[in-house]
Amino acid sequence: MRVAALRTSQTDAESLLWYHLRNRRFMGIKFRRQHPIGRYIADFYSADHQLVLEIDGGQHSQQMAYDQARTASLQSQGIHTLRFWNHEVLQQTQAVLEQLRLWVLQHPTLTPAPLPRGEG
Repeated sequence: MRVAALRTSQTDAESLLWYHLRNRRFMGIKFRRQHPIGRYIADFYSADHQLVLEIDGGQHSQQMAYDQARTASLQSQGIHTLRFWNHEVLQQTQAVLEQLRLWVLQHPTLTPAPLPRGEG
């Protein structure tokens, strides 16, 4: 399966960002990695926020039309896309996380966050 292969061959940038996103580490938000959405596979996806995070390498400068069509397709389904370059994630990790945090604050979800363990 292609998704499984993508999960085992993450780029360094994807691996670093996944470290910060996994297990609800980032603002308590559930992210999935290499998540299929229709005919596309999102690098990271939050269903609660209808948000795709894409981490782009240099090859994406050659496929801008494809990326724009993909973003438009996801947007037509009510899914937002945030894109970051590999070097941004690797060299400015905190700035990337801050951009993500600000986006989340501006786009709250109607789904309440789960209570911490032992409460509720």
